[in-house]
Amino acid sequence: MNHHHNLRVIPLGGLGEIGKNMMALECGDDIVVVDCGVQFPTEEMLGVDLIIPDVSYLVERADRVRGILITHGHEDHIGALPHVLPQLDVPVYAPRLAHGLISVKLREHRATRDAVVEPIDPDVSYQFGDNFKASWFRVCHSIPDAMGIALSTPLGTVIHTGDFKIDHTPVDGHTIDLNTLAQHGKDGVLLLCSDSTYAEVPGYTPSEQILADSLDRAIGDATGRVMVATFASLISRIQQVIDAAARHHRKVSIVGRSMADNVSMAAEMGYLSLPPDLLLSLNEIRGYPPERVVLLTTGSQGEPTSALVRIANQDHRDVSVMEGDTVVISATPIPGNELLVSRTIDNLLRQGAKVLYDRIALVHVHGHASQEELKMMLSLTQPRYFVPVHGEYRHLMAHARLAWDMGVAEAGIFVLEDGDVLELSESGGQVVETVSASPVLIDGPSARDIQSQVLRERRALAKDGVVVVVVSVDRNTGAPASPTKVLASGFMEANETDALFRTLSGLVDDLLTDSPELLDRQDRLKNKIRDSVRRFLQTEARRRPTIVPVLLEV
Repeated sequence: MNHHHNLRVIPLGGLGEIGKNMMALECGDDIVVVDCGVQFPTEEMLGVDLIIPDVSYLVERADRVRGILITHGHEDHIGALPHVLPQLDVPVYAPRLAHGLISVKLREHRATRDAVVEPIDPDVSYQFGDNFKASWFRVCHSIPDAMGIALSTPLGTVIHTGDFKIDHTPVDGHTIDLNTLAQHGKDGVLLLCSDSTYAEVPGYTPSEQILADSLDRAIGDATGRVMVATFASLISRIQQVIDAAARHHRKVSIVGRSMADNVSMAAEMGYLSLPPDLLLSLNEIRGYPPERVVLLTTGSQGEPTSALVRIANQDHRDVSVMEGDTVVISATPIPGNELLVSRTIDNLLRQGAKVLYDRIALVHVHGHASQEELKMMLSLTQPRYFVPVHGEYRHLMAHARLAWDMGVAEAGIFVLEDGDVLELSESGGQVVETVSASPVLIDGPSARDIQSQVLRERRALAKDGVVVVVVSVDRNTGAPASPTKVLASGFMEANETDALFRTLSGLVDDLLTDSPELLDRQDRLKNKIRDSVRRFLQTEARRRPTIVPVLLEV
């Protein structure tokens, strides 16, 4: 058996979770990577900006990584590139709209301004080392230029669908390339990796086209100003809003830098059609009556720093809610963001806005295949092996059951999670090992792992606050110079701590008097104070705050 030509499939993100999609494929001396996305933090990840995949496996083999192949331009497929490329100096290959979105993103980061990003065209073959040849094929999704990838390897063809649905009337006019998929199926597909996000949903996913009528009604029926919140990269949805605004003689302005940058880029590249004089700056649009205005904004996921959330919280510099406003949230909350989105809706309603969102109005159509479309993909490709990708574990299992019930992929259906290594050979396939694939948390300029001491301390501070114990020591004699002071933040109300802290101060003073030998050993003294204070507060206040002893020499 020639192990050199075995194919290793290594998901580094996106399996067993929603977001941070990334998969490495390894054959011989060559590695290619499909997608490089981010995930948004949950509320308990205090201070964390983004979550990205762990690429340590790739960094250790950087000389063998031939490129990162992008399927489309959504954040959960391209958002980690500014953080990964400084570690992994490899070229990126992307469909043209995704190429534009990536270029805008990389220019914002000094470390990635010189990164190589190559635009690709569908149905053109690109060689990656000796063992991979890739060609992209069109699929439908909620963004133009979405693609799947066919990878030719010595063992056979791998089809990676990317995110897809089967839409016969897409907004951009490009339908999924079923002919190419059928041809690959006829020629023989070794492995299918297929989008599982909506594998639990029966039937078919509605076309994007039905949303155009709904958005048109929402904008046409509004008596005042309309704000539409969606993803900054959802170019098809932005086009639908622009078209509806033009039909109802409204001007459009954009709130949010990321959306403004993307709209500018998409218009320059021809992916957005903007009628003359329709798009105005915020300053220009102030001269128009509310019933002539549409504002396009970010914040459909309740992101704390986004434009819509700042508007809802009444702290946006340029925009505030007016009586009679209609706000359309054209997205479905990503799992984990439901509370953030609900809070944003509540705050908008309190200020008198009418809010249309996915539970009460048809303002969003998702971009993922439902069960009947997933069956069609399996039927067209007839893979020897099948790996469901993109989704939480229950989604992967639901997709695997579909394949099992259809009797396809008889050689093996593998439900993998991040870090699992599936090795395929001429004789079969098996999971042979697990590599590091824990989430990496981006915290300002720092990258931390999920077990970071800093994050544990933040959670402790958020739960029970901090108590600072200040001990003053005479510089010359080493003896206590004044009574111990106890300060707190986020612990208890001040009127609840007066008597408690007086007792605690006396406890620490007694400790210093009873253990004079500790005054010369600051580390041991701090530990002794910390332990004594912790036991006292657990007993008396039933709290476990972070204890910070401070020694002052006077």
